[in-house]
Amino acid sequence: MAKKVTIYSTPPCPYCKMAKSFLKENNIEFTDIDISAEQAAAEKMVEKSGQMAVPVLDIDGQIIVGFAKDEIKKALGI
Repeated sequence: MAKKVTIYSTPPCPYCKMAKSFLKENNIEFTDIDISAEQAAAEKMVEKSGQMAVPVLDIDGQIIVGFAKDEIKKALGI
């Protein structure tokens, strides 16, 4: 079964772009939330991660801050 993946990001963030490219390359469907446009989403991201940094990936409830490729692969089982 596919995992539910949400990425909290901002448009200028290079690590966000890398994380999204990585997910696309691996055919992982994800929801992209632009926290610069949605204050409530930014607050939710900080609640989940304890961080103001982006990207924050929520993979089936597992929170990964930054583009930590190995952690992301492990969480996705790839």
